[in-house]
Amino acid sequence: MATAFNHSEFNELVRSRRSVFPKDYTGETVPDEIIQQMLENANWAPTHKLTQPWRFVVYTGEGLKKLAQLQAACYKQVTEKDGSFKEERYQNLLNKPMQSSHIIAIGMKRDEKKSVPEIEEVGAVFCAVQNMYLTATAYGVGCYLSTGGITYFEEAKEIFGLSKDDVLIGFLNVGVPKDSATTSKRTGINKKVNWIKK
Repeated sequence: MATAFNHSEFNELVRSRRSVFPKDYTGETVPDEIIQQMLENANWAPTHKLTQPWRFVVYTGEGLKKLAQLQAACYKQVTEKDGSFKEERYQNLLNKPMQSSHIIAIGMKRDEKKSVPEIEEVGAVFCAVQNMYLTATAYGVGCYLSTGGITYFEEAKEIFGLSKDDVLIGFLNVGVPKDSATTSKRTGINKKVNWIKK
């Protein structure tokens, strides 16, 4: 069976993908051209009925400070009302974005007709995220998808141009990794698959 792609290189790319935490970034700036390629490849994720539900807001440079202020203010507003405010978490939201070269807020924009189940739309966005991860890996760039902070705050949606029917998926932190030789833990696939041939 002939194909146009190198199987070994592709398999190695998939197996080399890692989550690299912002604390493990060098502080160097990733070229915007690489981020743009990540976004272009995200746009080719599978999508039922071509709804293309992914939405991205990219923060870099001074924009990271703006993101930090917005998310810290949102956290404070929500948690002071319910009594769960923690100063350490607030300070983390103010300071940690500066560890990354870029942070991409990732949303799922709901199809207006709602002709596709929400879980399929969310799944499509996660496929787009995987495309970004693989692209970053191919360029020697590190990524980490964070779903902490204000991700699940209903009040956070408006900050990123999302409506109440949409979903804030999380924040993709991007940076140059200090060490490319990272390891990952996986159990064998055979324990997770049943083959039915008859």
